[in-house]
Order: sequence, then C-alpha cells, then structure tokens
Amino acid sequence: MKIPQNVFYWPLRVYYEDTDAGGIVYYANYLKFLERARTEWLRSLGVEQDGWLEQGIGFVVRHVELDLRQPARFNAELRVAVAVEQLKRASVVFSQWIENAEGEMICRATVKAACVDFNQPAGGVKPIPMPAAIVEELKRATS
Repeated sequence: MKIPQNVFYWPLRVYYEDTDAGGIVYYANYLKFLERARTEWLRSLGVEQDGWLEQGIGFVVRHVELDLRQPARFNAELRVAVAVEQLKRASVVFSQWIENAEGEMICRATVKAACVDFNQPAGGVKPIPMPAAIVEELKRATS
C-alpha cells in the first residue's frame, strides 16, 4: 500500500473491553477505533464537532469498507491512521488503517462521511455542503 501524504496517526491501546472471549479485538470495535482517530484528527485541526452540532451540522458515516487482515489482541499498542482520499462538496472519503507496534497492518478501511443538517422536520437529516470554515481546514491539512 502506498502511504498517502499528510497522514494523521492516533495511538491506541487495546483494552480488555475491546476483545472477545478469546482476547482478540471484536470486529465492530475497529469501527470505533477508526471513528476516534477521525474525531481526534478533526480536533487537531481546530474543528470541534460539538460546536457544529449546536448549529445542527454534523457528519454521518454513509459507507464503510473494512478489510480485517490480522487480529489485534488485548493490551496491544496500535496506531490508527487517517488520510483524506477525496474531498467533495458535501462529503469526505477517508483512507484509514490500523498498524500494530511492529508497523504491520491490522486492518484497512475506506470511510465516506457526509455533512448533514440535523435541523429537519420530524428528526430527519439532509445532506448539505460543508461549511466553508471546515472545508478550509480540511484543504489546509491535506495540501
């Protein structure tokens, strides 16, 4: 795999609660690890999601492809990577992967997140263009 430019890495340790009865990370928890890394990446850019949520603007995951390559186990030190693959008007596609302490890839993912307006009738959501302030930070971080 060719490593993209401008990769953000987030360190993570596997806790007992992340594992199944065999001490291996339960597959759904990889999605949580990926989400945390995206949130921390945005935070490192100064994009605080709670401030945008107060205005009814947020991101929802629309599509995920997850390729589990080898197991991670209890107490392992991992590194979760985030890179922007494609920036569109109302969505962003992330390339993400998780590495073990030896730099071996544990899993790889492609995640598409859409910007939405939560202030819709009956609790609905509607895709909207990303606010200019967010787009500016994303472009700055990926150039």
